[in-house]
Amino acid sequence: MVSLMKVEIKKVAVIGAGVMGHGIAQVFAMNGYEVNLLDISSEILNKAIEKIKWSLSKFVEKRRIKQGDADAALSRIKTMVEYEKAARDVDFIIEAVLENIKLKKEVFSKLDSIAPKHAILASNTSTLSITEMGRATRRPDMVVGMHWFNPPQLMQLIEVIKGDDTRDDVIDTTIKLSEKLGKTPILCKKDVRGFIVNRVLANVFNDAFWAYYRSETSKEGIDSSIKYTGGFPMGLFELADFVGLDILYEVGKSLYEAYGERVKPCSELVEPLIKERKLGQKAGVGFYDWTKGRPRLPLDLADEYDVNRSWAVSVNEAAWLIYEDVAEPKDIDTGMKLGTGWPSGPCEYADRKGLDYELNKLRELYRRYGMEMYKPCPLLEEYVKKGWVGRKAKRGFYSYG
Repeated sequence: MVSLMKVEIKKVAVIGAGVMGHGIAQVFAMNGYEVNLLDISSEILNKAIEKIKWSLSKFVEKRRIKQGDADAALSRIKTMVEYEKAARDVDFIIEAVLENIKLKKEVFSKLDSIAPKHAILASNTSTLSITEMGRATRRPDMVVGMHWFNPPQLMQLIEVIKGDDTRDDVIDTTIKLSEKLGKTPILCKKDVRGFIVNRVLANVFNDAFWAYYRSETSKEGIDSSIKYTGGFPMGLFELADFVGLDILYEVGKSLYEAYGERVKPCSELVEPLIKERKLGQKAGVGFYDWTKGRPRLPLDLADEYDVNRSWAVSVNEAAWLIYEDVAEPKDIDTGMKLGTGWPSGPCEYADRKGLDYELNKLRELYRRYGMEMYKPCPLLEEYVKKGWVGRKAKRGFYSYG
């Protein structure tokens, strides 16, 4: 067994130079690592390098780095199309190819046959199984999830995911590496679909989408309420367009397969838009028309939608993550604040508002709609029964001295 304590990560490979891959390569290079950036064609790689140059120039322009640092970072990135060259002499490899489990398993199998025995193999997947990818190799204990957020150059958060076979020292090394890159890592202790952030976010979208589909409120009403009353950085339909409705749809489908009715997506709303290729901001139109720029949300609709609903379903899913021993409250809160720009994490919010309040809200929504997403998590029921209702009781998701 390779002892990772003695292995210093100096050289990395990034597999896939697309939206995420080129940004990840740039972050490694800016932090002094030699990077092999691989993709299937020189054309894709040339475009990636142009994007990296542009991004580095923005860092210089904003005086976050000097021109000499930008030049040095660029010189550390070598582009290549052959796996044999990319993976042969590296200490850490991160895969950022398309979200397709069959493709990812093929990539991992190939990397495993070439990479040095000590090399850690990581995946940037946002929802697929780390365990499955690991078992496509002869080193499943050396395979880990390292989920970056878009754009990698600017977003602070990295979710580190433990597969069923991943060794603890591989997790520790990946967490320390994330910190060396200037990022804030959170630990997902189990290989569950959606990990932490996407799991919490899923039902927040689902609740809003179902409310709009049932004509209870307008999408502008939901978004204005979320933004102006809730203090969130953008409305949910605006965020959906920003993420991409096709991506949201695939993540929703994956979560529904894993958790059933508790994470039931409103396909009736999203599917017709996808069929019409209205995929959001990147397509020029989604829920909103982006050809005119960012949607202007009217302030007079700021109370049309009850923002407490969004908080209640996020608190409930956070409780499930803790109940299933997937994540700690602090990591959930850090994930939602850094990964989505939320003004507060769901656990700290519930402790302030009162877990009894959140439980009553969920019970009310469950009575009204009968949907599983509103059915309170047993952990929430248990905490309230014990009187652990938050700050006022000096114990909720957190303990207060």
